[in-house]
Amino acid sequence: QVQLAESGGGLVQAGDSLRLSCAFFGRIFSSYHMGWFRQAPGKERESVAAISTGGSSTTYADSVKGRFTISRDNAKNTVYLQMISLKPEDTAVYYCAASRRVFSILPRVYDYWGQGAQVTVSS
Repeated sequence: QVQLAESGGGLVQAGDSLRLSCAFFGRIFSSYHMGWFRQAPGKERESVAAISTGGSSTTYADSVKGRFTISRDNAKNTVYLQMISLKPEDTAVYYCAASRRVFSILPRVYDYWGQGAQVTVSS
């Protein structure tokens, strides 16, 4: 069974940077595509970014392109989301997720989800 644990969330000001980490446990990390998603209060879950098993392919939501970078370290079983130039509208609970099926930014292909990390950006 795969388990995911996000960390690195917090309260920051607009324009600040933050890096989220997601530790992967239970299976062979390098066999899984990984994604980041977020959900703001009262809103639906939104795709943020995805990265392929080896890290050679990435994709981003338009809302975060140029500001967020997804990466992974297969030796450390960890995926990261580096966020810069944060905006108040980036405030949300951020979730990482794992998929063995296909590389995609769509939530429906992901089988395993973390508990989430709160990111709050004040104006």
